[in-house]
Amino acid sequence: MMMLPDQAAPDETSDELTPLNGPLSAPAAEMQGVLAPGAAGVERVLEWPRWFAGASGLVMTRTLPSGATTSILPGTGAVLSTSDASATWPGGVDLRLGRWFGAQQRHAVELIYWGVYNMGSAATVTDSNNGLDAVPQAPGVTVGGQPAATFLANARSQQIARSDLVNDIEINWVVAPWGRPEYRTAADRPVTLMWLMGFRFFELQDVLTMTSLAGTAPPGSTFGVNGGADQLAFNVATNNNLYGGQIGGKFDWHFLPNVRLSVVKKFMLAGNSITNTSTMAGGNGTTAAFAGGSPVQVHSTAGTVAYLGSIDAAVAWDITRHWSLFGGYRVVGVGNVAQADQSWPVTVSSPGSLTAIDPAGSTLIHGAFAGFEGRY
Repeated sequence: MMMLPDQAAPDETSDELTPLNGPLSAPAAEMQGVLAPGAAGVERVLEWPRWFAGASGLVMTRTLPSGATTSILPGTGAVLSTSDASATWPGGVDLRLGRWFGAQQRHAVELIYWGVYNMGSAATVTDSNNGLDAVPQAPGVTVGGQPAATFLANARSQQIARSDLVNDIEINWVVAPWGRPEYRTAADRPVTLMWLMGFRFFELQDVLTMTSLAGTAPPGSTFGVNGGADQLAFNVATNNNLYGGQIGGKFDWHFLPNVRLSVVKKFMLAGNSITNTSTMAGGNGTTAAFAGGSPVQVHSTAGTVAYLGSIDAAVAWDITRHWSLFGGYRVVGVGNVAQADQSWPVTVSSPGSLTAIDPAGSTLIHGAFAGFEGRY
């Protein structure tokens, strides 16, 4: 392929945008590094930066299933449930790296990681008359030689806490038949489309912890006092690992010369490898034991087919040929997943009482993002 002589090569440091589509004029063709004007049958070589990398901050939350009761006050009923430990709006990060290939840069490979961590809160109920009963109760279970009922029944204070996280990893092959939107000029159509296919791994983890302060604790005691010797904790951690192929598309509409609306939609039909771990231990770290002597530390697994759909809607400002700023909103819907709320037991009496996994749950993870992309 013949190229322009070196002295006619474009200035790589220039921020001038060049047309995406449609025929090039002879001067424009010369600027983009094709053959000298008049040469026929030769594919033009675009001189746009091929590498791209971006970073953005996330603020996200999620929907929760109906709560399971964790505390009862006789004569009143349920006074605390897993839904009282609400999902907050913690921060996260979104990172991506990729490269365009081919003379006309119509194909690219991109790597994406994003995650949100410590999504949760805690709620506490206290009864000065030491009348709280925990759910679950644990008949036959002992902690350091004491019956678990010493902590779970007739308790002074009980707390439910949540800490959820989301991790997402993707590798996608991107096809841009109408060119790259960040290099559109007034001579080009205002809309560009891209298609993608790739592999995605998505992790959704729920962790619920119920802590009960015994009614026999010294007056004025609170959680963590006396080295935790007066309290007992029950923990349920449910983890969904979705993996599979995905397809998607990207739509960009320039409603101003260098400002565009960008929408990305993706769908995945996935395998879901589920784990559920339930543990009970004293506040000083002593693991509880069933009547038979085995520890209250039960790990169970399950597998199912899950699905995931996501949409990102953003406004992007292409400041120069090398830099863009963007901000928008993301919604991710996941179905056929297990959640700790739905795995919360009523009693803890044997290992079999903690093995149930319900994979019929669903959730929406959603929130805002803002960041930048650099091209080089």
